[in-house]
Amino acid sequence: MARRPPSKPVEKPVEPKPKRDWFFPVRVVVWFLRPFVKFSLIVLLISTVFVSIFKWVNPPLTYLMYSEYKRLGVIHKDWRDLEDMSIYIPLAVAAAEDANFCAHNGFDFEAIEAALEDGSGRGASTISQQVAKNVFLWPGRSWFRKGLETGVTVLIESLWSKRRIMEVYLNVAEFDEGIFGVDGAIAKYFGYDPKNLRLADAARLATVLPNPKERSASNLSITLNRRASRIAIGVTTLRDEGRADCFLPKASP
Repeated sequence: MARRPPSKPVEKPVEPKPKRDWFFPVRVVVWFLRPFVKFSLIVLLISTVFVSIFKWVNPPLTYLMYSEYKRLGVIHKDWRDLEDMSIYIPLAVAAAEDANFCAHNGFDFEAIEAALEDGSGRGASTISQQVAKNVFLWPGRSWFRKGLETGVTVLIESLWSKRRIMEVYLNVAEFDEGIFGVDGAIAKYFGYDPKNLRLADAARLATVLPNPKERSASNLSITLNRRASRIAIGVTTLRDEGRADCFLPKASP
């Protein structure tokens, strides 16, 4: 009888080595960032809606107006459309606050660089940034608020016209304690219709803007009177060089 050949030992199957997941660190980062991204998208959506609304609807109240009302018990504000103002007031404000208003997209990097070299933040904030702060945010110097201001400024410049930005600024800026907008300021200081505002008076009003609680357009110091004269010269320069065409009416004389 033939003998069976000896059976070969059964070899254990070789388990394949687990492949290294090169994308695991990426997935971990995405997992941690997902709530932040969702929150950011929601904030962006809400901000876009509000900024879009105020392209057509005049802001009824701002944080600064409310805080001044709580402090003083009363505030004065009346809306005045840009076409119902003298052209000298937007020109004077641009000459005083943001001479490159028509040339930039919300941020004047040349002014920022000059302010950093000078060691001062004065003059670096554009009219668009001030509208973002005054209408949608609150006063402050924190990096968080500054970051929000940057985002809102981008939205404003993307969704609004330059004329609208200037119009809103001239109606929400504080020109004296509790007096917001050029309408009330001109009535207090000069007593006549804003549409008839003269160049010299517009320059005086623009001089008040950086510090309305301590400056008065009807009682400027010698130094501030000189500044008002320089602003008046800047008005002529902006207009003659066409650097104010983005907010001036086309049919202006």
